[in-house]
Amino acid sequence: MIDNRAETTAALKTHAKNMRRLCLQMAYSCGGSAHLGGGLSLIEATAVLYGAVMNTAHCYEYAARDKFILSKGHGVLGFYAALAEFGVIDEKLLDTFLQDGSDLIAHPVMKPELGLETSSGSLGQGISMAAGLALAAKKKGYSFQTYVLCGNGESNEGSVWEACMSAVNFGLDNFTLFLDNNHMQSDGCSENVMNVSDKYAGMLKALGFQVIEIDGNDIGQVYDAFMEPHVPGRPKAIVGNTVKGKGVSFMENNNDWHHGRLTKDQFEAALAEVEAAR
Repeated sequence: MIDNRAETTAALKTHAKNMRRLCLQMAYSCGGSAHLGGGLSLIEATAVLYGAVMNTAHCYEYAARDKFILSKGHGVLGFYAALAEFGVIDEKLLDTFLQDGSDLIAHPVMKPELGLETSSGSLGQGISMAAGLALAAKKKGYSFQTYVLCGNGESNEGSVWEACMSAVNFGLDNFTLFLDNNHMQSDGCSENVMNVSDKYAGMLKALGFQVIEIDGNDIGQVYDAFMEPHVPGRPKAIVGNTVKGKGVSFMENNNDWHHGRLTKDQFEAALAEVEAAR
C-alpha cells in the first residue's frame, strides 16, 4: 500500500477504472446474460478493500489472512475483477467466466486458493457466514479481519438483521459490513418494495454498530471509511450510497441491467465511456 493518501486514492481510481473494463469484457465475452448493474455499483468498495485494506496474499497463513464475503453473490463481476486486478488470480482466468467447467460462475463457489472464501448467492446468508468467521477468529485468537458486502435488496431478509444483532452481541470489532445501497433490486426500486433504504444507518446505529454513511462510489470516502479505526468492542458498518450500473450512462439506475446481455454495439459504447472517464 502507498503511504500517501492522495497517491493511494489516485492509484485506486485507476484500478477501479480497470475493473469496470474487466467487468464489461467478462459480461460480453461470456456470450450470455450477467449481473452488470450490481457488479458495477460495488467496484469502489472492492477496489479499496483489495488495493489498500486487506492482506489477502497466500504468503499469509489462514489465521492472518483477511477474509472477504460477497453476500450479494450476484455482484461477482466486481468481485472477480478485483481478484484479477490485484493479482489474487490470473487475469486470464476471467476469460472462463460462465464457461463449462469454470470456477468463475454466476455466484461465488468456495475455493480459497482463488480467494473465494465461501459460497454465496442465497441472499441474506453471507453476512451470517462473515459473522461466524469473525466470532471464530475471536475465540481462536486469529488476527484476521472479516469484511462482508451486502446489497440493499437482500437487506429485506430477516437473517441479515439477526446476523447484525449477533455481531453486536459478541463484540465483533474484527467485523466490517459494507452495505451497497444502490436503491434498486431485481424487482425494481427498493423504496417501492421495502422503503427503508434511507434508514439503514439509523437501524444499524440502534443495534450498536459503529456506523459511517458515505458516497459509496467516491474512492476517497470509501478509503477513509475503511481506514477509520474500529471502536473497541463494536462491529463497523459502512452504508455506501451507490449507483446501480455506475460508470455506464445507459446502465445507471436502469434496472434492465440488473441481469442483461450486452450486444456488440452496447459493449463498445460502454467500454468507450469507461475508458474516457477521468
